[in-house]
Amino acid sequence: MQRNVVNIIGAGLAGCEAALQLAEQGVKVNLFEAKPLWFSPAHSKPNFAEIVCSNSLKSTATTTASGTLKNELDILGCKLLKIARDVSVPAGSALAVDRDEFSARVTSAVRSNKNITVIDKIVTELDPEDITIVCAGPVCHDALAESLSKITGESSLHFFDAAAPIITAECIDFSRAFFGARYGKGDADYLNCPMNKEEYLVFYNALVTAERAVDKVGGVFEGCMPVEVMASRGVDALRFGPLRPVGFRDAGKPYAVLQLRRENAEGTLYNLVGFQTNLKFGEQKRVFSLIPALKNIEIVRYGVMHRNTFINAPVALNADLRLKNAPNIFIAGQLCGVEGYVESIATGLLAAVNAKKLLNNTPVMPPPEETVLGALIKYITTDNADFQPMNANFGILPMIDGVKKSDRKQAYYDRSDVAMRKWAKNLC
Repeated sequence: MQRNVVNIIGAGLAGCEAALQLAEQGVKVNLFEAKPLWFSPAHSKPNFAEIVCSNSLKSTATTTASGTLKNELDILGCKLLKIARDVSVPAGSALAVDRDEFSARVTSAVRSNKNITVIDKIVTELDPEDITIVCAGPVCHDALAESLSKITGESSLHFFDAAAPIITAECIDFSRAFFGARYGKGDADYLNCPMNKEEYLVFYNALVTAERAVDKVGGVFEGCMPVEVMASRGVDALRFGPLRPVGFRDAGKPYAVLQLRRENAEGTLYNLVGFQTNLKFGEQKRVFSLIPALKNIEIVRYGVMHRNTFINAPVALNADLRLKNAPNIFIAGQLCGVEGYVESIATGLLAAVNAKKLLNNTPVMPPPEETVLGALIKYITTDNADFQPMNANFGILPMIDGVKKSDRKQAYYDRSDVAMRKWAKNLC
């Protein structure tokens, strides 16, 4: 048993945030990372904190749950958000990053920290006596997932997650596209690819009949649905989703609009927003080239689908993110049942806070439920017969009475700010 050291499994977003937080507090950390010995189906690069599905960390606006959560993390001294802002790329009111630069900066920060020892190892067994934060990600090694199942007494749940393609800027027909943000929110950071009704129907029919890489998919997570699955729900489903043609000024009246977002600071790569997909690679090129602005599409990273694993948090986890059957083991990141990059960072930070308290034998107090982080933790650790991963959203917060509906979102932010600052003071 190592009571003066915290073991962290996985150098993803949650693991790196937890490691940097503990190291700053003078805690020695052993950070176990399977790469480069083993790569999950979703990862391909050797650096830490590899972002896969999208380069967007969502909105920074104070009237959004994501912006509210970011403010809470800033109050708590989040390390990765600072790095994200340093390597951000234009994305309107969203915080989007140059993925490779972000990963490189995080890797450098972790490897250069004298309190962090990086160990290249595939962890297959957990020692319940060691203080450990498991941040192995939603596509963790099968042997580790099996070890977790044995400890928790619960079979790991799973859903299928999908990532969107990335294309070159050179292949885009800019004469058939225009820059602009919906409803004028933020700068004109998105490149919009309009379609008329005839063009959309040709694209739609090709999409819903295209060959998929996985024939039968169960448990698709609603927040990251493959575009072809969404399309199968009805001919207009995409026009009410990622292809909605509203909010554009001086753009005529397009029937459907695909938005592209910069993938890197140089603007040489673009991400197809909302186009996570399970189509075979050849089908992706064929179908997406039917969008007029992408007729010469050059895909540098095809969309992929992979199994995402998460534990049955309401049954297995306490509100401090410790396993009920193994109180020295914390679970953080998407493995604990949160969905989203910032949410993963947040649980890594919280697990680090609680691991430090466990080391010092001091009582743990969960964040107040008036904060997005507190409400999120309460949601995933509260009885839920049909548990599914959860994003940050205002719907999980306690209602605010006596506030006009138009002012309610800002009121949530303001209340959260006060509650988190008060809670943070008690951590000292």
